[in-house]
Amino acid sequence: MSHQTGITASEQLRSFLARTKDGSVRLIQIGILDEKLVLEDERGPKGTWEEDYDKLLLPLLKPKQPCYVLYRLDSINEQGYEWIYITYSPDHAPVRQKMLFAATRATLKSEFGGGQIKEELFGTTVEEVSLQGYKKNLVSKSAPAPLTMAEEELELIKRTEIKATSIDAKHQTLQGIAFPISQDAMDKMLMLQNGQLSYVQLSIDLQQETIELASYDNIEVDRLISKIPTDHARYHFFVFKHTHEGDYMESIVFIYSMPGYKCSIKERMLYSSCKSPLVDVAEQDLGMEIAKKVEIDDAKELTKEFLYEEIHPNKNVAKQKFGRPKGPAGRGPRRLIRDSNNPS
Repeated sequence: MSHQTGITASEQLRSFLARTKDGSVRLIQIGILDEKLVLEDERGPKGTWEEDYDKLLLPLLKPKQPCYVLYRLDSINEQGYEWIYITYSPDHAPVRQKMLFAATRATLKSEFGGGQIKEELFGTTVEEVSLQGYKKNLVSKSAPAPLTMAEEELELIKRTEIKATSIDAKHQTLQGIAFPISQDAMDKMLMLQNGQLSYVQLSIDLQQETIELASYDNIEVDRLISKIPTDHARYHFFVFKHTHEGDYMESIVFIYSMPGYKCSIKERMLYSSCKSPLVDVAEQDLGMEIAKKVEIDDAKELTKEFLYEEIHPNKNVAKQKFGRPKGPAGRGPRRLIRDSNNPS
């Protein structure tokens, strides 16, 4: 990969690099001139590498001129002092210059010796190659690689399963994990059960991992749509008041609204995992008779007709027996064919 551009180090630079391994040099600035890598500047140490870094490096950087910088650390490996290899390529530099420096990076590294280079840093602004920028780069390199959406969901499932094994046995369930439900939420659910409310909305506090009361009201079905958030998941308990076959009914419907990928992966996973345990608490602990459980991703689905059909689905009409089709008309009387070998 070296010498991609045909540019090599000048004899002066090679000679200088050979003399810089003893610790007497802190910084080496290198440029490209007449298709040669050339020494532009050098600085000796004055303090520790951190104390020297911004003081020595930043004054050398020009707003429209790329350069390479080899900066010596105070640490040592088996080959000698360790160095940072910096490529500075400002945005406002000529395009040809930026391309030339990018294509020659491997050449300079080969000339200097890659074994002593501990870190490589690339920047287009002074801030990116400053001491603070260098430390930010180290932090980002040490951070775990970003997970795909599928990997994030799998990781969250694993954490949820671990947490489920340590939760109170009263709330354990194979279908998910039971987060603690706030007292306000329990009180309003009980009021709905007793006929004092017709609507209760619950949310999950993703940081505290608790189920909290989001809102409550006395509403009819025509106002239900306006209560459903379009950017976050929620649980809803709603008393659907209607008439069926001449009888007035008040049916409790549990609604799990999840507006698709507008929510984070964590939010989707936690709401899905906590849904069944919450319903168990409502039915078993509060004695709530839930007529129907529905899941929606669009609030517009929640019409009076939709809820009615969910609670009272149309019964399947029994299939009529398939009749044998009549034969063609005018074909005459049916003939009886006898077996010639058995005339009887």
